[in-house]
Amino acid sequence: MSPTAVPPRATSTLAIVFLSVAAFASAANMRVIDPLLVQLSVSFGVTVGAASIAATAFLFANGVFVLVHGPFGDRYGKMPVVAIACIGAALCCMLSAISASLGMLTLARFLTGVTGSAIIPLAIAWVGDNVSYEKRQATLARFLTGQTLGLMTGAALGGAIGDWLGWRSVFWVLAAIYILAGGALFVVMRARPDIARPGERAAGSMIGQMLGVLKRPWARTVILVVALEGGVFWGAFTFVGADLHQRFDLGFAAIGLAVAAFGAGGFVYVMVAHHLVRILGERGLCTWGGTGLGIAFAAMALAPTAEVEFAAIVVSGVSFYMLHNTLQTNGTQMAPEARGAGMALFALCLFLGQAVGVPVAAPIVDRWGAPPVFWVAAIVLPVLAFWFSAAIGRRAQLTGETRN
Repeated sequence: MSPTAVPPRATSTLAIVFLSVAAFASAANMRVIDPLLVQLSVSFGVTVGAASIAATAFLFANGVFVLVHGPFGDRYGKMPVVAIACIGAALCCMLSAISASLGMLTLARFLTGVTGSAIIPLAIAWVGDNVSYEKRQATLARFLTGQTLGLMTGAALGGAIGDWLGWRSVFWVLAAIYILAGGALFVVMRARPDIARPGERAAGSMIGQMLGVLKRPWARTVILVVALEGGVFWGAFTFVGADLHQRFDLGFAAIGLAVAAFGAGGFVYVMVAHHLVRILGERGLCTWGGTGLGIAFAAMALAPTAEVEFAAIVVSGVSFYMLHNTLQTNGTQMAPEARGAGMALFALCLFLGQAVGVPVAAPIVDRWGAPPVFWVAAIVLPVLAFWFSAAIGRRAQLTGETRN
């Protein structure tokens, strides 16, 4: 069946706005503890390395427990699960704020990862349930505003608020944002109960739903591409800051702007996404996104000055979201009757790709610097994007869909 054949339920602009706020808190939470490690080491009388267990516990839970939330959202409704997850994450952030030991903080951060991991994948799956395929990519781009802003500002906000008011205040601020988003979603659901109900649901157990998604060739294609994209892109981009410091002797404040430059590129894409989707279509977004990534990473490898590398970082932000937003849109259509399970697998494979890509690139960077891994990304990412664009075309021919 064509993805446009199923009439979507009525959507709500306010719902998307508050889902984006929830995504902001969830994305910010991923990086917010990084600048607090020195304060935590002093507060608990441990080394910085020992304090980093709090960050590791969150990332592990955030990557793994999404598998539980996906089928849960399919069964009971994605928006109610997201709203409850926001309140649960808020309570866990409060527990982090009052932690009296590193062990208690680590447990609190683990539980925050468990609860918060539901938010972004299920929010994207909800958009898939409620927005027609023709409008879905542009809608997801608007939703990405919150996620991109959270990734861009999480570490900066953590550092600024932690330095100004102490590390505990950071978690109180995050708790307040989660409560705002979760409470607002409950209000929206009360006013519009139709958008909170579960959609068409796959039968069977949680594991059965996951296996059902994986049995579909197109689902395996999308999941494989997003895993490779995550591993190659983040395996290279993670070392942009180190490269700016080693080659151009930039200070850490300037390096922080590199992350903001990537986020700025993402916002450029968000602002023009509805035009790009109309003009280029899915295949064009893949092709031009991959081309842009190739140019950006080649420019980073060859950059004669820090200014050139900064410009390349902005281009990488625009290009990455052109490709990744297309992958997200296709991810929502892998298994329409089990979108929660499908997006859970999508998120897990993106996480696993990052988890593998960074340690594979690290020894290369230690020995030869970052340019070699930039060159790998400059070659592999365009090839991956072109291949996925061709796969979209082949699938359209088989199904009779119109996919530019």
